[in-house]
Amino acid sequence: MTDSTPVPGSPDDGSLTGLRLDAQALKTLAHPLRSRLLSSLRVGGPATATDLAGALGTNSGATSYHLRRLEAVGLVTDTGEGAGKRRLWRAATESHQWEPSDFVGDDDAETALGWLQRDYSRHLAERYERWLDVEHAWPPEWRDAMGMDDSWVLATPEQAVAMRAEVDAVVARYRRVGQGNPAARRVSVYAVMYPVDLDRAPRGGDRR
Repeated sequence: MTDSTPVPGSPDDGSLTGLRLDAQALKTLAHPLRSRLLSSLRVGGPATATDLAGALGTNSGATSYHLRRLEAVGLVTDTGEGAGKRRLWRAATESHQWEPSDFVGDDDAETALGWLQRDYSRHLAERYERWLDVEHAWPPEWRDAMGMDDSWVLATPEQAVAMRAEVDAVVARYRRVGQGNPAARRVSVYAVMYPVDLDRAPRGGDRR
């Protein structure tokens, strides 16, 4: 699974810099403020702890502490461009990835993963509802272009992985297609997959 947001000033070749989360990074990120700090830096670009505290409604002391925790696991970094004690932070990568199988048997990591995935689900709902609140003020062509699709496929795990890879390739191809065009705006693209028949979990090794 991947969480990604191209940051301002990132390369023009469509690629994303990424970090595969280990158990320690996962447990560090699974925190309400840290998750939002990382998202804010990816979306808005470099910022000081004071700037971030103001945007997120917290205090700069707490923000500085949690930024250092994120720095320790490679998710954010000090740009070295801040003035005096006002450190300027940025996201260290544009994306992070994980596979649930990486954490099987680590109860703390699995609990952290469950929290983080639910947090991202809440982020999606909140952000999409913000768009619905303001879309009436956007031009009709933008309103027509945006939206949410809902469909389903019948596939094996291997086929689902292949479909995800194809979807990722399409998104990568379009990632910076609007670069330099004043009519272009950043657009969030979410891909969510889950089983429909939740009461029919296959047995281990069952390929049927």
